[in-house]
Amino acid sequence: MAVAVLVSLLMMVVDQRAEHLKHVRSALSVIVAPLQQIAGLPASSNEWLSESFRSRQRLQEENQALRELNLKLKGQQQKLEALEAENMRLRDLLDSSLKIGDQILIAELLAIDLDPYKQQVIINRGSNSSVFEGQAVLDADAVLGQVIHVNPFSAIVLMITDPSHALPVEVNRNGLRTIAMGTGRINELKLPHLPNNADIQEGDLLVTSGLGGHFPPGYPVAKVTQVTNSPGQPFARILAKPSANLERAHEVLLVRALSPSTPETPAPAAEGNTP
Repeated sequence: MAVAVLVSLLMMVVDQRAEHLKHVRSALSVIVAPLQQIAGLPASSNEWLSESFRSRQRLQEENQALRELNLKLKGQQQKLEALEAENMRLRDLLDSSLKIGDQILIAELLAIDLDPYKQQVIINRGSNSSVFEGQAVLDADAVLGQVIHVNPFSAIVLMITDPSHALPVEVNRNGLRTIAMGTGRINELKLPHLPNNADIQEGDLLVTSGLGGHFPPGYPVAKVTQVTNSPGQPFARILAKPSANLERAHEVLLVRALSPSTPETPAPAAEGNTP
């Protein structure tokens, strides 16, 4: 032991003064390095396992938080898309109301009944908003129907596709007048009273004629989709597709034509629709 200590001290002194044992120390460090790593393996393994578990838990928590955030953002995106669509519909309605120049009132749909024998909708405007029976109802594109029953806070609108509904129209191209009747199908009207030689073609636009007093003249109604001449029948078979989005409407316009004695500025209390 004493000899080993003396030799060690001698080697340390010689190495410090002359650095003759530098290469020997480097070789010994290479040999000792694996032993050092083995000695520190328990501590490093424990640290690695702890870090792995912490990382896994942290990743799971972050993943869960991101999933929840993604779900919330998707819900908000759906709401934003719905608001954007509603905004576009309201803009279309506003643009339509500016074009028509008559007294108008915007209403929302509360309920829809589209069975083949009764096609009606309920709107959230009634007699307290000066809605009256027979009043014309439009969406942003064309005629949708007319009011048939009024309650204080709601009204029932009969759609133009109802089998019991008849609407005086004219062909926009030449002024030919006829009656458009509902068929019970949401995308179809019929014109049953035109002879085979009538000047009407597929693609013709039908507009309100103003006859009957309920619908102001000039509003789009439908486009002719089929003209079938039957030599053995007195009248041609003519079908048309409504221009209004009857299946997708959410807001509608209640319209009353301005008469020469009616002021263009609507009364505030009646919102522009005094009967």
